[in-house]
Amino acid sequence: MRALTIDRKLARLAAARLAGAVLPGSGAAVGPLTLRDVDVPELPAPDWLRVRPRLAGICGSDLATVDGRSSRWFEPIVSFPFTPGHEVVGDLDDGTRVVVEPVLGCAARGHDPLCAACAAGDLGRCGHLAGGTLAPGLQTGFCCDTGGGWAVAMVAHPSQVHAVPDALSDEDAVLVEPTACALHAALAAEVTGDDTVLVIGAGTLGLLVTAALHRHSRPRRLLVVAKHPEQRALASELGADELLDPDATRRGARRATGSLSIGEGASLRLAGGVDVVLDCVGSAETIADALAVVRPGGRVVLVGMPAPSRLDLTPLWQREVSLIGAYAYGTEHRLPGSPRTFDAAMALVADAGLGRLVSATYPLDRHVAAIEHAAAAGARGAVKVAFDLRHEKERDRL
Repeated sequence: MRALTIDRKLARLAAARLAGAVLPGSGAAVGPLTLRDVDVPELPAPDWLRVRPRLAGICGSDLATVDGRSSRWFEPIVSFPFTPGHEVVGDLDDGTRVVVEPVLGCAARGHDPLCAACAAGDLGRCGHLAGGTLAPGLQTGFCCDTGGGWAVAMVAHPSQVHAVPDALSDEDAVLVEPTACALHAALAAEVTGDDTVLVIGAGTLGLLVTAALHRHSRPRRLLVVAKHPEQRALASELGADELLDPDATRRGARRATGSLSIGEGASLRLAGGVDVVLDCVGSAETIADALAVVRPGGRVVLVGMPAPSRLDLTPLWQREVSLIGAYAYGTEHRLPGSPRTFDAAMALVADAGLGRLVSATYPLDRHVAAIEHAAAAGARGAVKVAFDLRHEKERDRL
């Protein structure tokens, strides 16, 4: 079958890093990502299932990997060669349409008993990401044994698959995984109806966080930093009360809160500030902005995968700010009935019509164009870019 794979080839990783630093996404043409014929992944155990992807999204973490920008933190929990793609809607052998919950926790790895996190339903905190019956891999799409969505077929543990209601289109369904991430982050922020909240970034993740906050938290005021016209329009539709330009994040937060400011120019920060910031970008600049505008005793939630950087954390200490990471999903104990994140995300996708955020799809053989499009999505008036496997001829051979 055909699949896009990433091998651990240091020279090509270095080339991707250099190319991606000049033009994000260009690592796809020179780096370790290759379209080739590979064997269909074997089922790791008899109860595992084969999934034939229909659509598979291109995520910011995928782009960082293709451009050689991922943190070295991930090295022990990734196994090569792997097929990327963890935002997946596809079909089981019996025709059931499913989305894949990609975290490879204890159940998938055959650990018994489950670790404390998995037993509580918090799969994103699993302590066994490199053990058990599978090769290392924090998620499907980063593990050589499972395959990933950027291929004609992959495998999944029964605990990872969720049936898709007929009312959801494939475009809706491929947004379920990133929506689950966004919903988990929005709930982790513990926003109240009296809070002023700032969302930094209006790419896929920022827009989905905006939608989740608007539906479940209803802050008193919701500010969103959005750069491009299409992003600004969608942020307003999904619940933003006010839009800020990235170059005016600190000034905009000052106006919104009526806070006094300290310093000038790049060192400007607020004496007070917003109650909660959700950073959906993860750059050194956006994290610095978040720390500059959150009030003393406030919360900063890192939603976008942070890029490796040097960062001055003095304000975290001096202002007693809570810095929270929000990764993946599991069981949402803050919602009535403690639903699985994926179940709550499906409801949010349906209610907010989030499938409209899928802006473009590409076949596998146009992967370079697809990744370049995804890396420049905002500037090109797009949001989510995905691979379309529905017409791959190889599907007929499986």
